[in-house]
Amino acid sequence: MTRRRDTDTRGRAIRVGLDVGGTKTDAVAVGLDGEILARVRRPTGWGDDAVIASILDSVAALAEEGGFVASAIRSVGVGIPGLVEPGTGRVLHAVNLGVESLDIEARAGSRLQVPVTVENDVKAAALGAAALRRDTATMAYLNLGTGVAAGIVADGRIWRGARGTAGEVGHLSVDPAGRLCGCGQRGCVETLCGGGALAKAWGRPGALPVRDIFDASETGDPVATALRADLARGAAAAVRILVLSVDVETVVIGGGLTALGERLHTDIVATLRREAEGSAFMRSLRLDERIELLPAGSPAAALGAALVGAAEFAPVPDKEIVTHG
Repeated sequence: MTRRRDTDTRGRAIRVGLDVGGTKTDAVAVGLDGEILARVRRPTGWGDDAVIASILDSVAALAEEGGFVASAIRSVGVGIPGLVEPGTGRVLHAVNLGVESLDIEARAGSRLQVPVTVENDVKAAALGAAALRRDTATMAYLNLGTGVAAGIVADGRIWRGARGTAGEVGHLSVDPAGRLCGCGQRGCVETLCGGGALAKAWGRPGALPVRDIFDASETGDPVATALRADLARGAAAAVRILVLSVDVETVVIGGGLTALGERLHTDIVATLRREAEGSAFMRSLRLDERIELLPAGSPAAALGAALVGAAEFAPVPDKEIVTHG
């Protein structure tokens, strides 16, 4: 995709990244050396105008927290759930934000007077996770949240595939007779390890239904035990898909379900080992050794958004057009 650099940002040192989620926006200010200088979290509004206001408020709060002025900002990157229209910065179908079609780059950029770039939140998080690991090996970021998706980073860049769907492992069917997925297929990976699908299958009230499932399984509840096994089976399937199809060196697991911590990691590792027992080929891949959980509270998504924004508007010889992979 291409962008025009309509703002001269030479001499500006601050790169801002925002992870705009359904309930909160996580924002970071990053120096030119990659150091995170400040971080704030603010509520995210509902609907087009409220989402733009949330972005502007977060940038203002970040400047106050970091002790810098808006004129020091070089670029702003926004990671957001939904489809990002190539070449335009328009986000489509961000249903968790009440957004059907919103030109964030134009609307936020005109207010901030700085280049703004928009990226899918999972792809941004993949780039941020790779940067935090300081590892140039090809890796995948597997997001286990309300839904399931992955982002792939190769040679320090997001790999999108031919039509931008690389990493959409959540909608690969692994059980044609399984639960109905929101995409219309049955038995998708997301129906097994997506937080929304698990909460629906659990069907009991609670603020944190997946945590409730784990807790109930440890008291012997048969429904909870089966759903917990489904989660591990779906996540293990996603790891296998990513390694076998793209041959990533590492799968970093992030998203809301990682709040389960070691219980989640242990379950996935045990499932990968058990399901590889009958195959010397699968054992040779050592999948259980190639996964890691993103630390709780990691700024990966916001950091990745900052890096996307900075790369999009990096100086180029003609000072007009820059291409980002």
